[in-house]
Amino acid sequence: MAPGPWEELNEEVVSCRRCERLVAWREAVARDKRASFAGQHYWGKPLPGFGDRAARLAVVGLAPAAHGGNRTGRIFTGDRSGDWLWAALWRAGLANQPSSTARDDGLKAKGVFVTAVVRCPPPANRPLVAERDNCIGYLRRELELLSSLRAVLALGGFAYGACCRLFGARRPPRFAHGAEAQLPDGRWLVASYHPSQQNTFTGRLSEQMLDSAIARALARASEAPG
Repeated sequence: MAPGPWEELNEEVVSCRRCERLVAWREAVARDKRASFAGQHYWGKPLPGFGDRAARLAVVGLAPAAHGGNRTGRIFTGDRSGDWLWAALWRAGLANQPSSTARDDGLKAKGVFVTAVVRCPPPANRPLVAERDNCIGYLRRELELLSSLRAVLALGGFAYGACCRLFGARRPPRFAHGAEAQLPDGRWLVASYHPSQQNTFTGRLSEQMLDSAIARALARASEAPG
């Protein structure tokens, strides 16, 4: 059987080697493993999105974590940002379980698709503009394949800016937790602080704040035409 558009896209993502710096970093991390994961096999390749392909809501993050998705092979899986995000999605009724630890852990998304702007872990979690531009076409194609998509929740300023650029948002509000922009096609972009340890450990982002952002994005997904 010939592969469909999703399978073709995912294969292209996983085999990508466009960014020399990111390729070198992801492979070095996979080779020189963190001591606590020394006995584990690291994925060490770019990551496609994960979730319900009939979703009305997409969640877009910055990039995989070096010892999270880059280790486990699934976006927002095996790190504390993923712990926060999937617990919140579970509370919202968008996942069948509150944890995401491995590709074979039985996690299923319901009504949500989770992805990222950049598909390899960047050093210091800081992608270059050229790396964003090399990768953003994959995000565009994923969102185009989500035919029922009506709203996007952007986690962090990097994802928010990339989504504004991708959708051609006209004079969007500056990034802030809870910021919203209606896109030219009538869909909605909602912003949240990223559930990174930098935000969750300091109290900048609370569970209630993340739950509220998800609830708002879901409400916008229900309002948007289609």
